[in-house]
Formats: sequence, C-alpha cells, structure tokens
Amino acid sequence: MRGPHHAPSCTRAHQAAGLLLVAATFFLTRLLDRGPLSLSLSAPPPRCAGAAALYSPWPQPQRQRDLRIYVYAEDEVDGLRALLRGRDDDVPAATCLKGQWGTQVKIHQLLLRSRFRTLDKDEADLFFVPAYVKCVRMVGALNDKEINQTYVKVIGQMPYFRRSGGRDHIFVFPSGAGAHLFRSWATFLNRSIILTPEGDRTDKRGTSAFNTWKDIIIPGNVDDSMVKPDRLAVKPIPLTKRKYLANFLGRAQGKVGRLQLVKLAKQYPDKLESPELKFSGPDKLGRIDYFKHLRNAKFCLAPRGESSWTLRFYESFFVECVPVILSDEVELPFQNVIDYTEVSIKWPASKIGLGLLEYLESIPDERVEEMIARGREMRCLWVYAPDTERCSAMSAIMWELQRKVRGFHQSAETFWLHNRSIVNRDLVEFHEWRTPVPLP
Repeated sequence: MRGPHHAPSCTRAHQAAGLLLVAATFFLTRLLDRGPLSLSLSAPPPRCAGAAALYSPWPQPQRQRDLRIYVYAEDEVDGLRALLRGRDDDVPAATCLKGQWGTQVKIHQLLLRSRFRTLDKDEADLFFVPAYVKCVRMVGALNDKEINQTYVKVIGQMPYFRRSGGRDHIFVFPSGAGAHLFRSWATFLNRSIILTPEGDRTDKRGTSAFNTWKDIIIPGNVDDSMVKPDRLAVKPIPLTKRKYLANFLGRAQGKVGRLQLVKLAKQYPDKLESPELKFSGPDKLGRIDYFKHLRNAKFCLAPRGESSWTLRFYESFFVECVPVILSDEVELPFQNVIDYTEVSIKWPASKIGLGLLEYLESIPDERVEEMIARGREMRCLWVYAPDTERCSAMSAIMWELQRKVRGFHQSAETFWLHNRSIVNRDLVEFHEWRTPVPLP
C-alpha cells in the first residue's frame, strides 16, 4: 500500500512514452543540426543535382523568416557613385564585368534582383555596399588616395553602419590591390563582412584584413563562356586523349613555386606543359585557346600568385581537369559543405619537383575519373547565377550570410534605454542621428 507522498511507479506505457519522447527529441535535434539548409523553412534545399554523396547536410537556420538584405543605391550616399563609376562617372558596369573584377558587379546586380532584397532598412538583417573599386582603380578612374578618402566619406554618412560598428554591412573585394589599401580599409571595415576569394589578401606585407570568423570566401569569376553546361565554348576531351599528365598555364611572376614549375616543364616536357604564354600584346593568348590548353591534361596545377588563391583552380572544373593546389595558405569557399579531398589535391609547395609528377603518375585513371565526376556535380557552386537556382555561387553565399546575421546590434556608438530605443552618447534616438558623423 502506497503512502500519500509516494511517487507512482512507472508503467510500461510511461516508459514507452518516455523513450518515444527521447527519440523524438534526438531526431529533431539531429534534423535541426544537420538537415539541409533552407533560407526560409518553406524553400527547397539548394544543392546540385546528384551531389548528395558529396555535400555534408546544411545546418538549419535559426530563424523562421527569410534573410533580408538592403542594397544601397549608388546615388543614395554622397561619394558612393564614384566607387562604382569613377571620379568622372565614365566607367560603365560592363567594363568591370571582365576577369577577376567581375564578382563585384555580378554580386551587386544579382542582389538587386534577389528574393532576399528589402527596400526597408529597418527590416534588413544585412546591408550591401556596392563598389567596383578594383576595376575603377585599374582603369585609372580613381587612385589609391581617392579610394580611401571616398570610403571614409561614404561610411561616415551611414547611420546604420555606425549602429552596428559595420558588423552587418557587406563589402566585396575581388582581388588584391596592394597591402597598403587593405590595411587602410581594415581600419574602418575590420568588423564588416567581406566577400573575397583572397583569404590572405596579399603576400606583399605581413598584414591582412581577412578574418575567417566573419568574412566569406567566394569563388573567382570564371569566364561566362565556360559556365553554361549546354553552351560551353570549350568542351572537355576524354582522359585517354589528353596529351599531358599535368599543366601550368600562367606567368611566373617571380614566384618561387611558379618558377619551379616552369623549370620542371623544361626538364619533362612530355609530362608537364608550361608554355611561355602571352597575356598581353599582339600575341596575347585568347580565352578559347587558353581553355583548349587547360583541358589537355589530367591535372591542372594551381600555384599561388600575388596572393594565395588562383582563378585556375575554379577554371579547371569546367574543362574537367583535376586541380592540384600548390598554395599552403589557401582558403577555399563553402568548406562547411564541400569535401575538397573528393575533387582536388593539395600538395606542399615546398615539395614541387619530380616527386610531384611521380605521385600524379601513380594515381589510377579510375580515381581521376571519379574526382572529375565529383567536380562535375558541384562546380555549379562556382557559377554566379540568381539565388533562386538550387545550386549557384549566390545561393551558397546566401547560406553563409544567413549564419552571419546577428540578433543584436552593438557598437561603440550605440546605447539603449529601458524602452529598447537605440541612442547615441548624446542620448539622441537612432533615427534622429545626423551626418557628417565621426567614424566608429
């Protein structure tokens, strides 16, 4: 006979219910932790067809509504237009679509049409600041001093930038423009989200504005003629018909690793192709001829150049040549979902020599074909297409940006009161902040 204070014993029904609850909790937790990513819970998981074996599942977002990104208009902030068109407003966007500069233009244009764009700053999770500075600098439309002064001017007029100390603002830098520029930008953008293919930015100085915890590695800009599956300008050729074991197509640029490859190619010309290509002047190698060279080997060697990344790594996927990374410090895009050991090889730069060629020769063709097939499945992630496509660089960038969203805005300029209003140090409410203002 139980006393009045005795807890009732567990019945089998209770035990079964408890086990079911534990199992359901475990399953739900695993689902949330490892399920396919969808920026809204109703959207299908964005992944390339047939790539299930390659990708790790995307984590579920923490919020139940879509990501919202505000894109600054080029005439909205004094000075911003100069960062896109140059001091004389004479650099068309089409000029800046070429080569490595193209990501600045493509990401901007795709965001303007994105389903995640908002026109309301107050509902925005993130803010995109468009600029084509690499392009306008290279064509002489702005010099280094003007670029830095204009950035300072632009940022000083953005109250939302000050509200978060820049933490929710996004900038794109497509390739190196000198360590002095990056150091200067880092002074003001050291908390902002930077989209760049350059994890270390430059090897000219021992400084970097890149931080893996806040910035996002993006793919380089592969020539448009090579990324359309149904309209490839240069088609891959069967492995058995390729003339070379490996190739290196690029300038030596005085870099040790590249010079070693050129020397190696002269010693073993039947195995390694590294012609003296002209990238400017009347004998300049055309894009079609370049890709025809690139496709004629099983392995495409990708040593570092001015910085740790090289566009050749991405290009090799579209001629179905296995990329061999010869850059110890390289950072690669979307590493939380791509297993790069399935689609590429990374070899120590200090071991460039005959041993590398012997190693590549030892790899069975069956394994090479397998790596090529894997690369064919996931190369859609290198293509700058709308984020409505299930597999594109923009979809993947959106996945990464979703993980950067902060639920709380704080900087040295922001304070808050009991009624949740945001004020500055003069206790002026956020929407009454005026410019010009001191930078954070």
